[in-house]
Amino acid sequence: MLEHQTTYRVIYGDTDKMGIAYYGNYLRWFEIGRTEMIRSWGLSYKSIEEKGVLLPVSEAYCKFLASAQYDDILVIKTVLDTSVKAGIKFNYEVCNQADKRLLTTGYTKHAFMDTQGKVIRPPGFFRELIKNNIQQNSQSPTSGQSL
Repeated sequence: MLEHQTTYRVIYGDTDKMGIAYYGNYLRWFEIGRTEMIRSWGLSYKSIEEKGVLLPVSEAYCKFLASAQYDDILVIKTVLDTSVKAGIKFNYEVCNQADKRLLTTGYTKHAFMDTQGKVIRPPGFFRELIKNNIQQNSQSPTSGQSL
């Protein structure tokens, strides 16, 4: 399982008049989570696109449990769902860092497309990247394998 965490501070522009985060921002925070996860693998969205591969969102889901507020520090946990074969799926949890309260859960599914808008199989470089990261994450000092 591939998992990544990043933090984000809720800015004033993310909130409504009452200081509560606008619901549409949660999908933006999901994007921050997956972008930073992919970056932690040594690849950026920009470099994926430079290879002629696009990752448009084909499905999104968000379950709201509690509100984020102005100046909260959020922990965005992103987990790659490896059960999806045709595209790619990321699962998310957004928590308040201070009190560990779970604010939202959700997921996004993405298709792989070429620059002409044609759906394509996940490219070899991307499959290899995921495979290498799964192997790296499965190694631990207690398993007898070196890091």
